[in-house]
Amino acid sequence: MGLEKLRLSPSSMFVILLLQCSLSGYQMIKGPCHIQTTYSPTYRKEGDLILGGFFSLFLKREEKISKEFFQDSFVWTAAISKSINNYQHFLTFQFAVDEINKNPHLLPNLTLGYQLLNNFYNYKLAVESSLIWLSGSGPTIPNYKCDKQSNSVAVIGGMSTTLSMAMATILKLYKVPQISYGLYDLLLSDKVQYPYVYQIGSKQSTLHLAFIQLMLHFDWNWVGVVLSDDKKGENFFSNLKEEMVRNGLCVAFKERVPQNIGVDEYFKIFSKIMASSSNVIFIYGDPDSLYQFSTILIDFVVYGKVLVTTSSWDFSPVYNIDSSSHFHGTIIFSDNQRELPGFTDFIKSLNPRVTPEDIFLKNFWESVFLCRLKVENHIEMFYSSCLEGLSLTELHYINLDRIITELSSNVYNAVYLVAHALHHMLQSEARETSHLGQNPDLSWKMHHFLKCTNPVNSANDKSCGNGTRMAAETYDILNFKSFPNSLEILVKVGQAIPLNQEFSINEEDIDWPEDFSQTPTSLCSLKCGPGFKKTVLEGQPICCFDCIVCPQGKISNHTDAEECLQCPEDQYPNRERDRCLPRTVTFLAYEEPLGMTLACVAICFSLLTVLVLGIFVKHRDTPIVKANNLSLSYTLLVSLSLCFLCSLLFIGHPTTATCLLRQTTFAVVFTVAVSSILAKTITVVLAFRATKPGSRLRRWLGSTQYLIVTCTLIQMCLCGIWLGTSPPFLEMDIHSEPGSIIIQCNEGSLLTFYCVLGYMALLALASFTVAFLARNLPDTFNEAKFLTFSMLVFCSVWISFLPSYQSSKGKAIVALEVFAILTSSAGILSCIFAPKCFVILLRSDRNTLKILKRKSAS
Repeated sequence: MGLEKLRLSPSSMFVILLLQCSLSGYQMIKGPCHIQTTYSPTYRKEGDLILGGFFSLFLKREEKISKEFFQDSFVWTAAISKSINNYQHFLTFQFAVDEINKNPHLLPNLTLGYQLLNNFYNYKLAVESSLIWLSGSGPTIPNYKCDKQSNSVAVIGGMSTTLSMAMATILKLYKVPQISYGLYDLLLSDKVQYPYVYQIGSKQSTLHLAFIQLMLHFDWNWVGVVLSDDKKGENFFSNLKEEMVRNGLCVAFKERVPQNIGVDEYFKIFSKIMASSSNVIFIYGDPDSLYQFSTILIDFVVYGKVLVTTSSWDFSPVYNIDSSSHFHGTIIFSDNQRELPGFTDFIKSLNPRVTPEDIFLKNFWESVFLCRLKVENHIEMFYSSCLEGLSLTELHYINLDRIITELSSNVYNAVYLVAHALHHMLQSEARETSHLGQNPDLSWKMHHFLKCTNPVNSANDKSCGNGTRMAAETYDILNFKSFPNSLEILVKVGQAIPLNQEFSINEEDIDWPEDFSQTPTSLCSLKCGPGFKKTVLEGQPICCFDCIVCPQGKISNHTDAEECLQCPEDQYPNRERDRCLPRTVTFLAYEEPLGMTLACVAICFSLLTVLVLGIFVKHRDTPIVKANNLSLSYTLLVSLSLCFLCSLLFIGHPTTATCLLRQTTFAVVFTVAVSSILAKTITVVLAFRATKPGSRLRRWLGSTQYLIVTCTLIQMCLCGIWLGTSPPFLEMDIHSEPGSIIIQCNEGSLLTFYCVLGYMALLALASFTVAFLARNLPDTFNEAKFLTFSMLVFCSVWISFLPSYQSSKGKAIVALEVFAILTSSAGILSCIFAPKCFVILLRSDRNTLKILKRKSAS
């Protein structure tokens, strides 16, 4: 019974499918050597090549099994619930075998059969089943096989990593190829520990990117993460955390779930989940750990949370028919599901009466239809007999005949992987298929063909040539919906292809948990709306922040702005500071009422001054005109007319030319006017003083014109210095008035500007002082009184102008200066010339030399 017996097993082609389903029943099968082991019934369908499967199939509670392998009711009821979910794997396996047998181009002239072994979803039974398969139908004796016909070469099995590792401990001793159809696990990729294990499941290398796409789509930046406490969970979290940081997302909490954990530890995890402000929980990890974790969500119901997980987490183990509603609204990521043409017809054709030797179909049939095909004892008399014409397609809550699940798809691919590897191997062998039974090394030679045929393993294998380029992983987004009467369905609501940056989801098809009336949010801090910016709280993740209003002159036009943006110079922020508005160009325009009014007043007063000048020219021979120094009056009237007109330089769109001219022109013209008044005042005083006999002041009466010239030249020098050092210039003021661009003239050097104004003020003050001292002269020379009032008005206007000028902005400054020019000029015109025009035009009888002499004598 040594090595010679060992070589009998791999000498023939025999493929075992190790499927971990949960169906009822176990059966003793008598063989030619010995009765088979107690807890692993087999079902065998003959063929040239035999495919076999290991199932955990029990729906009836057998006392002998429960005492030895199941210590509490939870494990038992959990296994029962898994039977319905996993039976599709076995049906997919049968369908794939039938397809291959009908395909004339794949394994021609060969017929596949299959053998099934039951391991009850228990790693101990997985080891025992492996020994049973190696020993045949006889006793479980290592290196001994009782079967006369031995044509098995590979094993397909391992829905979970634990079961695959348990089986591999035995199968690797004999170099038996083992294809694991469960989820890809890095532990099984260790070719030192598991050199003959081939994984057909997707690596899910981009699943963390799909999770990120979901977070970004729903704007979830504050999520909790529950992981299995193993290398797989840590690797996934490391990749997920890196992408979350890159996209500005945060982990609210992270919890590890080991396989063996007590109720107290579960309660601690539940407490942390419920205490978290996150409304979304991502669950990922080893199926075995998460399988037990589902109990916490049954005993301690999670309210106000959305669960996001993968199809590897089977939360079906429940012992309350209403507990599935606790998972209503769960979002599930699954590898791309597929439809198998003809699979529905295959399901319809299944009937335990047609294949009574199929003990698994018989037990499954009786369990789902709650009936008995054959009453064997008095206990089963309580069940009704199964009706004729029943079909598995009538089970609306199972959907075995529609889109197959991820693991069922892996089973289908695993069967075809073995078939293609066998096909390529047979084509490369220079011997007839009739000699297969005499080839003891056949199974060992399959390793190269399995490795190069499997796209998961051959992608980076140099021995397979250039390898196979991995296609972009596609994930279906499913929504778990639970309805009354234990009706549960998975609805495809979207799809994600992370490598291609494709993501689509139909929110209208999603049923969220009952605690959410609309699409849930999961944020550490409420979003900062437009007009605000984020300020990260010290010691907190970047997702936790305060919102502060953008400073003056800046905006933020999107939510959660990191910084506020400065508006362009031609725009300004609105009141909400969420967008920039175009500024209005502002200046004292002729078209607006104020500008038009000031311009009209200036022109009217200028014309009025010209009219007064004309009156004086016309009546220049009258005594009242002659008595007031005709030449000085003409000079004053001309300068006043120009003063009115120079105010027009302040109105309209400013230009560089007007900025240079308006202040200097105004200063020079006003200097002429004020110096003319000063000259008139001095003339009045000199004229009175010069009447005394022997007065030396008489010779100064004709030199007052030089005073005007001298004062004007001094002002012109000051203006020249101003223009030569720091002249006025055109500027746009965007700060004085929000929403406006004020086009204005900057006065340049304020010092020289105030020197020019101060010089005019000095002349006006001198004129006022001299006129005030001469106010009591005889009536013949009563012009001094009018000069006093005119200077009083002039000084009052400009003294009021200076503080107003400092406190005003924009075009108000211009309007104020124009108003001061017009008011002061009008005051001089009215105070000095209005009385004279009144006498000239309306009281001509008083404009005679006789009257003047009479007033002088009196």
